[in-house]
Amino acid sequence: MERLEAAMAKARAARKATKEGDAPDHEPRQASQPETEPARAAPNARPDALWSGLKEISISNAQARKMRLGALMGAEFAVPYDILRTRVRRQMRAEGWKRLAVTSPNKACGKTTVSLNLALAMARQADLRVMLLDFDLRRPSLAGLMGQQGGAYDLAALLAGERDFSEHAVRFGPNLAIGLNRRAVPHSAEMLLAPSTASVLDEIESRFKPDVIIFDTAPMMGNDDNLAFLGQVDCALLVAAADSTSARQVDSSERDLSGLTNVLGTVMNKCRYLDERDGYGSEYY
Repeated sequence: MERLEAAMAKARAARKATKEGDAPDHEPRQASQPETEPARAAPNARPDALWSGLKEISISNAQARKMRLGALMGAEFAVPYDILRTRVRRQMRAEGWKRLAVTSPNKACGKTTVSLNLALAMARQADLRVMLLDFDLRRPSLAGLMGQQGGAYDLAALLAGERDFSEHAVRFGPNLAIGLNRRAVPHSAEMLLAPSTASVLDEIESRFKPDVIIFDTAPMMGNDDNLAFLGQVDCALLVAAADSTSARQVDSSERDLSGLTNVLGTVMNKCRYLDERDGYGSEYY
């Protein structure tokens, strides 16, 4: 345990030094381009060219409703995510943080749905470049949530340095880049702890200059993936399910999470109540 904690501390220090050496580089955004097959970008390409060169995807209204993507549905469905976005963004900006992990005590808490809705809400701010990466390597689900089951998305190849992010990632709108994954990764904790993973993430951040990177990570309980990875992020959100997560599980997860990174707070998900103003039942996620 001491050796693992020392390794994570060393990774934090190295990443901090890299950040301090980076100069800010925000190029004007270009209009969205038609969907094309991605091509490997030049290593010295400007960030705006890298973003516009990503393969663009769309999400239908039917898919948004089916998968509870309230941030796309607008009106009262988007309000909880807009509030979460503003609170998270204010604190991260105040601290100079870029990397946010979203996790949960156990499975079926809806952390992937929260991660995607938060990314979509943030991306409505035209001055933000937002990335969302499916880092739940044991049970990847972001591709299915977005209706992209047919893509050949292999995150292990990306993290091993065998595939460039410009070839792997897709783009929704002009300023949301998404790293999907279609297959479970064997020995996922070892992959997350590998030096190549840290190097690939640092390279992506250096080339693409995102303002926020959101990682949808594994649940806290039942595996050691977050113990291996969360030293590489700046902060984390814990997503609990109101109908299934116990207070003891929340307390235990918050305590463990605080030993790995900065905890922004806990999101209580799947809370249902009747909105008496219009007489319709509303579900907020």
